[in-house]
Order: sequence, then C-alpha cells, then structure tokens
Amino acid sequence: MTDLPTYVLERTFNAPRELVWKTWTDPKLLARWYGPGVETVIHKLDVTPGGLWLNEMKMSERSGYQRAEYTEVSPPERLVMLMSNTDENWNIAKNPMMPDWPRVLLTTVTFEEEDGATRMRLIWVPHEASAAEIACFAEAVDGMGRGWGAGMDLLEQLLAELQA
Repeated sequence: MTDLPTYVLERTFNAPRELVWKTWTDPKLLARWYGPGVETVIHKLDVTPGGLWLNEMKMSERSGYQRAEYTEVSPPERLVMLMSNTDENWNIAKNPMMPDWPRVLLTTVTFEEEDGATRMRLIWVPHEASAAEIACFAEAVDGMGRGWGAGMDLLEQLLAELQA
C-alpha cells in the first residue's frame, strides 16, 4: 500500500474537553462554526456508529451538501467518520467545483485534555480513492488550512462565549 496524502490540523482550545466535544456533537453548536462564511443547516446529526450527519451549506443562490457516516464514536475523545459531498438527496456525488476531489474522506478527530485546555487533532485522508482523487487531494493539502482555520477561529469564539 502506498502512503496517502494526509491533512492534519491541530488546535488547542482554552476549554474543557467535554465542551469541545459538545461543539462537534450538538447540532445547534456545530452549525455555528462549521462552514465559515456560509449558512450551515444540519438536517440530521446522529453521532453513533453507523449514524449520519447530513449537512447543507447555503451560499447565496445555491447549496452544497455533505454527509458523514460515523464509524467510531468514543465520547469525549474520538470521532471517526467517512465524509462525502452529496447531491440534494444525500447520495454521494462528485464535488461540483473539483470533479477529481475524493468522493470519500476518512476523518478522525481526537480530543485530548491538557491542563484544563483541549488539544483537538483532525486527520483527513482519501478513502478508497482513485489515483486522480489522491492526486487532487495531495495538491489541495497546503490550502486546506484556510477553510478549516476559519472554522477553528469561529469554534474558538464559540467556546469563549459558552464559558463567559
């Protein structure tokens, strides 16, 4: 097996682990930070193994759709899910803006308590991807921090607000 390109995001939040976990598992909180710059509508959030997260991101006149299927849920320390772009009926589909984007990404998020703060680590890897999808993901890795970083900034603000 060849090494797959991997995106890793680490961020430490000045908040207890249970609260950071809640921002990933409570639909009202998740919608406030996921998808910066768009209106995020969570149609379903079943954070159990086999459960689905169905997410719509409204951008002016159109929407983008995503689904995640949870494969592992270990509160409050680990979430593992298979994330995909979908059509409006939640069927896995190509990314309309990047046709060679991987159809499925294995996403692992861990939450580690450190002196009252929480170190969150997100790992994104193409899952059962074609050579073209792997190449597309590899080319995009360096720019992924912008979108995820903006979301993490919103998450940091949300955590501060929840603890105020």
